Amino acid sequence: MKRVVLLFVAVAALVLPVAAAAHPLGNFTVNRFSRIEVAGPRVYVRYVLDLAEIPTFQAGKVDARTYARRIAQGARLTVNGRPAQLVPIETALTHPGGAGGLKTTRFEVVLRGPALDGPSEITYRDTNYSDRIGWKEIVVGEEPSRSRELRAYPRDLLSSPLDRTAIQTRLVPGSDPETRPNVTPAAGASPVRGGDSGFAALINRDDLGVWVILASLGAALFWGMAHALSPGHGKAIVTGYLIGQRGTARHAALLGLIVTLTHTVGVFALGAVTLLLSQFIVPDDLYPWLNLVAGLLVVGIGVSVLRARWLHRRAHSHGHGHHHDHNHDLSRRSLIAVGVSGGLLPCPSALVVLLAAISLHRVAFGMLLVVAFSIGLALTITGIGLVAVLARNAFGRLSFEGRLVSLLPTASAVAILVAGLVMTLHALPEVN
Repeated sequence: MKRVVLLFVAVAALVLPVAAAAHPLGNFTVNRFSRIEVAGPRVYVRYVLDLAEIPTFQAGKVDARTYARRIAQGARLTVNGRPAQLVPIETALTHPGGAGGLKTTRFEVVLRGPALDGPSEITYRDTNYSDRIGWKEIVVGEEPSRSRELRAYPRDLLSSPLDRTAIQTRLVPGSDPETRPNVTPAAGASPVRGGDSGFAALINRDDLGVWVILASLGAALFWGMAHALSPGHGKAIVTGYLIGQRGTARHAALLGLIVTLTHTVGVFALGAVTLLLSQFIVPDDLYPWLNLVAGLLVVGIGVSVLRARWLHRRAHSHGHGHHHDHNHDLSRRSLIAVGVSGGLLPCPSALVVLLAAISLHRVAFGMLLVVAFSIGLALTITGIGLVAVLARNAFGRLSFEGRLVSLLPTASAVAILVAGLVMTLHALPEVN
């Protein structure tokens, strides 16, 4: 009885939202801030770099001097049209805690520029990490920072972060050289983090007894089911497909299995890319391509379902039934495509759990959590599919054969095709 109570308490503690830290802009982001100012006659740039969990994991041990030189090379300053050198003179490096026990990185460096002879036209461009997504901000003088220098990102801009990488301004020499910028004593203060789903916190449990492991797997299953209810993962596609192709409960279950396998393999593959190929492939660059592939898959599904409905109607109108096997084969191929499109985009939280498991030497436990999460994701999608099948069957038992009901499968196919086109058009601008 005590074990049952212990298991119940552990599950409750794990399932309830956990205040685990997670980067508000996403686990992949590399965020940059520059403040250009004058102290005495000289120009200075105070530069702040905020790396989320996955870039920090990829970076490994960070050498402050090496990073300072790299940032100085990527920070391009021109004075009255002439390139000016920026030299690092002071640094501060800290690693605030992030999701799943992983660290983030906050790095500050003061760059010293040239002395001004008089009022000067200044152009500054930040080319550091130009291929990485994240917050990009530049201010001049005492201008307030919208992110408090990467410590508090505005909630209303989390979905469309600031993207300012260049600025032109006019600077006038000052009279007090003692006002030059410094790295802040509170450089280690972590940004205001967004609430994590709780899934990433599971890998960081201290005691990994049998009951805690079982409770953690149950919680991972729950978070996977909850995550499937967020936008994406092809819920509308699954519903439309099962209605348009007159799917069965067996088809819905098979869809769940395919989603589980696809999502699990996707997380493991992206983890391998992060660990082994990060010098050649930036993991967050793969997401637009995955979105594009998913969109094209859905377009193909829509076309195949429309074609199947057309063949069915033509065979029905001519009184033939020999298209049944052909439609069955087509349904099986498109069924796989639907499942792949639903699980193709790996959840970043699942990747964080896998990387945290590697860093904590809990690889097997991390893999089990990812599999449980994927099963939870698939269970929700399967459940939605079963509801669609049952609803269609309920309509089929009704005595009326209205035109609206008879056109429902075709309308579902059209909806799938339109959704695929929208996904594809949305992904194309993001693909580099």
